[in-house]
Amino acid sequence: MKRSFILISLSAILFSSLNVSGQVKSYISLFGGLSNPEGNYASTNYSNNLSGYAHKGVTFGVDGAVYIYKNLAIGYTFSFQDQGKLNYNDTYNLAQGYTASFNATSTTVNAYDRFHNFNLLVGPQYSFTYKKFILDIRAFGGLVDVTSTPETQVELLGVPQQTAYFYVRRSHGMLLGYGASGGLRYMLSDKMSIGVKVAYIQSPGTKITVDDLVDNVGRYATSLPINELQTTLGLSLSFK
Repeated sequence: MKRSFILISLSAILFSSLNVSGQVKSYISLFGGLSNPEGNYASTNYSNNLSGYAHKGVTFGVDGAVYIYKNLAIGYTFSFQDQGKLNYNDTYNLAQGYTASFNATSTTVNAYDRFHNFNLLVGPQYSFTYKKFILDIRAFGGLVDVTSTPETQVELLGVPQQTAYFYVRRSHGMLLGYGASGGLRYMLSDKMSIGVKVAYIQSPGTKITVDDLVDNVGRYATSLPINELQTTLGLSLSFK
């Protein structure tokens, strides 16, 4: 993530030294691409209670900006993200961890549901231009609506004090999120452009509830922070 924004910053400096034109036209775009979990969100370390076990997935939505003074605009993004579900390797990892923590004979972990969330993000944007290229740099904040996370059902064998299943419940909620992005557009005509964008979004994440666990032994997750690095391709329509 840091390498990406160093490149964006260097590109911005280069573009600003070449040319800053008059006011750029406002635009709206449709985009799609990849959403990669970062940091704890992507971690599969059983011993880290913040590990999210999220996977690479898709993102798509609407993006745009309204220019209010020359190259300064208010940018906005509304998007949907799917970060996959817990796979066999994830449930096996958790089962092995629980077995060791509880000194169990064996453990079975069943997983349900997926990582789904919507982002509504707004913030200032500045655009640098060079011939038919436009470099957009944006900082933003807004809402992250987590509509689902995976739920796990855990069965321990050989643990007298924990004979019943226990559950790490699916969670949902509206959260604050923030981040930054850099995008490069190429003008195909006066009104249409195509572009790529890299965006980083961070949120403290939802609270997690654990039900029917007798002893808080081993892994005990209470929250699921979100970190996403997204790379997208979009088609934009400009207007005055």
